[in-house]
Amino acid sequence: MGRKAGVEVPLPEIILRSNDFVQQEYSNRKTGVLFHLSFYSTLVDEKVVQKDILPYLLEKHFEFIDDVTAVVPMTGIEILDKPDKLEEKVLRGFLLLTVSSDPGKFALFETVEANVRSITAPEVEFSVIGPKEAFVESLVTNTNLIRKRLPIKELVSEEIIIGSLTKTRVAVFHIEGITDPVNVKTITDRIKAIDFDTIIDSSFIVQLISDNRYSPFPQLLDTERPDRVAAILAEGKVAVLVDGSPHALIGPTTLSEFFSSFDDYFLNWVVASFFRVVRFFSIAFSVLITPIYVAVLTFHYELIPKDLLTTLVSSRRLIPLPPILEALFLELVIELLREAGARLPTKVGQTIGIVGGIVIGTASVDAGLTSNVLLIMIALAALASFTTPVYKMGNTIRLIRFPFLLFASLWGLLGITLCFCIMLTHLIRLTSMNRPFMEPIYPPRLTDNKDVLIRLPFTAQKTRPLFLRTKNPIRFNPKNMKKLKKKEDIDE
Repeated sequence: MGRKAGVEVPLPEIILRSNDFVQQEYSNRKTGVLFHLSFYSTLVDEKVVQKDILPYLLEKHFEFIDDVTAVVPMTGIEILDKPDKLEEKVLRGFLLLTVSSDPGKFALFETVEANVRSITAPEVEFSVIGPKEAFVESLVTNTNLIRKRLPIKELVSEEIIIGSLTKTRVAVFHIEGITDPVNVKTITDRIKAIDFDTIIDSSFIVQLISDNRYSPFPQLLDTERPDRVAAILAEGKVAVLVDGSPHALIGPTTLSEFFSSFDDYFLNWVVASFFRVVRFFSIAFSVLITPIYVAVLTFHYELIPKDLLTTLVSSRRLIPLPPILEALFLELVIELLREAGARLPTKVGQTIGIVGGIVIGTASVDAGLTSNVLLIMIALAALASFTTPVYKMGNTIRLIRFPFLLFASLWGLLGITLCFCIMLTHLIRLTSMNRPFMEPIYPPRLTDNKDVLIRLPFTAQKTRPLFLRTKNPIRFNPKNMKKLKKKEDIDE
């Protein structure tokens, strides 16, 4: 325990050794009672202390700790009669008040300085016509962004502290009466079971609580958009917010959700379905086009059309490398350009991506290392991979292309089929919070196909997803929706 000027400070001695820890003793001018303020100057907003707390403690009449709530006109005052939580509160930015006439009680003032980044538009999940707000690194601000979109008493938040060193606050959100309690308990129990020293971001939690930690496929959906979190909570899912992270976690989730953009719900269902089909086709094209090129040129010459055969022969006439090495060379060049563009400053990264791609691509063709046909295919595959709305799934798509290339070089189209079967088997066995990851494809559920490959109109989505096992599966009354279609007579 620390002491200063005869007043006991109920805090460990190691805290008093920090340069930014402040202890100050004052005397009330009317009663003469000595009181002591202890706080971290780097965590507490000292303007609040000087204007809203200290003047009232000096000038107003008070003798005991219980009088402080009536003397100081501010909310967030907490009175404690045990010192066991004082250390945690002070380390989180609370101001500690001790009074010499009342040594058994303590007052804590919530005066944390709000060093929070202002709310900006989403950077990863950019929205063209939807809301333009994104999460920030403050749990309080992020909670506000959700609650103002779901102003209902059923929205329940449970806070958990994890990380032996960071003491990170994690909030688990769900809607009581809709969300399956089993899903809430699964996520909550896994988070509580985390025994790790530092939890800096929500990505740490994903890696620790995923059903299969060795799978390259993400099993929890992360988003920076509060409107998307509000929508999935209404569906009956669970959301996890982490203090210090601008991304929320959503679970349980399915594979199809990683390829659907939330902007699809702001467009007409016909237009949104068309874009979604294009997106699925682009992802399949990105994964398979290069392996098919390698397989055809290595084993299956008979599949090449006669009109295209002349072009391929002329483009590969001077290439010394076999198709697999040629494809790997260009794939690695694309990955190098991506990483360089992502790690460099924005303007420099864009320049490197554009100039580097043009210069290296043209030079490799002129030098006879690669064919111009493969260069076009690699560029189109890279462009198609950018249509993946979720960044983590985009990384997975980039990774699984290499096993397909290897199998194609060994066994041709049969190898591609074998690799696809291995991947499909893995996906069928994969789960997200103990729920099937491939639903509604496996297990097959026709009722959940209304929002997978195509998005049906809202009037056709009267039920929530079946695999979530929600307590209230009905979203709206279909009879009320039919009234929207009735035309009213116009009196002339």
